Amino acid sequence: MAFTLKDGGTSFQFPVNPEEVSISRSKGYETINMLEHGEFDFAQGEKVKEITFSSFFPKEYDAFYCMDKEDFPDPRVAMNMLNTFLVSKKPLRFIISETGVNVPVFIVSLNSSFRGGETGDIYFDLTLRTWRDSKVEKVGSSASGSKSGSRTDLKKTSKTYTVKSGDSLSKIAKLELGSSSKWNEIYKLNAKIIGSDPNRIKPGQKLVMP
Repeated sequence: MAFTLKDGGTSFQFPVNPEEVSISRSKGYETINMLEHGEFDFAQGEKVKEITFSSFFPKEYDAFYCMDKEDFPDPRVAMNMLNTFLVSKKPLRFIISETGVNVPVFIVSLNSSFRGGETGDIYFDLTLRTWRDSKVEKVGSSASGSKSGSRTDLKKTSKTYTVKSGDSLSKIAKLELGSSSKWNEIYKLNAKIIGSDPNRIKPGQKLVMP
């Protein structure tokens, strides 16, 4: 198994494989707060994956843990190469042989450290984020738009109240809106259902609430 970063024709293989690689996947959500109904989450698609691992660049080659003696880099040269990749504005290709990992990435974080008694060795922590090209769909006719699928309707669904025996608009306003003085707001929305007299509501009528 080999860990490799490629920048066009430039290929960089890590001399010592990390003990562990962490790949973080998550899904984006947008939370909408609807009055009287609470919070609702709407999926926004997959977030960019993060790949993190730690290893080191040894000063001296050791066949016990080093990968390839022919391409064994000097630690300072190796760190300079990673720093060049870090500031690059072009995506790299990250490959782990013998696995399904072969993805375009950016280096977003690179931390290095030195340890006493290991002169010349450079330890590092690396974070990669997968890259994908942004594709903007063209807006066509309404017919073609309907084929691509309908959007999630985020409009608030109107709340209704079914009139019960003994109800009045002021009573309903007190129960549903917190104030009996708001009966007129209910009447304005339901004048066609109720009729000219707001005092004559009938059991079973469904009234739209403000």
